Amino acid sequence: MELLRCLDVDFTVIPSDAKESADAHLTPEEACMLNAWRKARAVAKRHPDRLVLGADTIVCLGTTVFGKPKDMRAARRTLEALQGTTHTVITGMALIRLEERRERVSSEFTRVSFRELSADQIDRYLKAIDPLDKAGAYAIQNHGEMIVEEVQGSFTNVVGLPLGRLDRELAGWR
Repeated sequence: MELLRCLDVDFTVIPSDAKESADAHLTPEEACMLNAWRKARAVAKRHPDRLVLGADTIVCLGTTVFGKPKDMRAARRTLEALQGTTHTVITGMALIRLEERRERVSSEFTRVSFRELSADQIDRYLKAIDPLDKAGAYAIQNHGEMIVEEVQGSFTNVVGLPLGRLDRELAGWR
């Protein structure tokens, strides 16, 4: 929500009841885009006259996909796997206005390099944030300096919504 306020657009947050797909036949990018589309479509069906945005973000290290961890042990394992590496954050976005029969699905990639982290540093970071609702078990906007060395691409994409890309996409809907 905070990110959308930066764009100075009028919006209402409506949670989607769409089930996220984890189909092994899809690439991470395809899965993100499909999940974003499913979320947007579920809400658009209830509000066909409104422009609806759906988004889905994942973290990938090679072929391993890190979604939201189930518990603190999973969060720790994720950060242990990501420490000292460069991974990719992918956000899929879907814009739908059913009344006009218009939809646009896109994605954004950002590369994030983590510092080498000791077990103690991971412990301190996990105590500083709530990792359970974050893809990759981290929130770059909350104490990201403790773990992140470099970001190549959209910082807000890592937060969960690539604002530059979204602003450009919205321009075609105004």
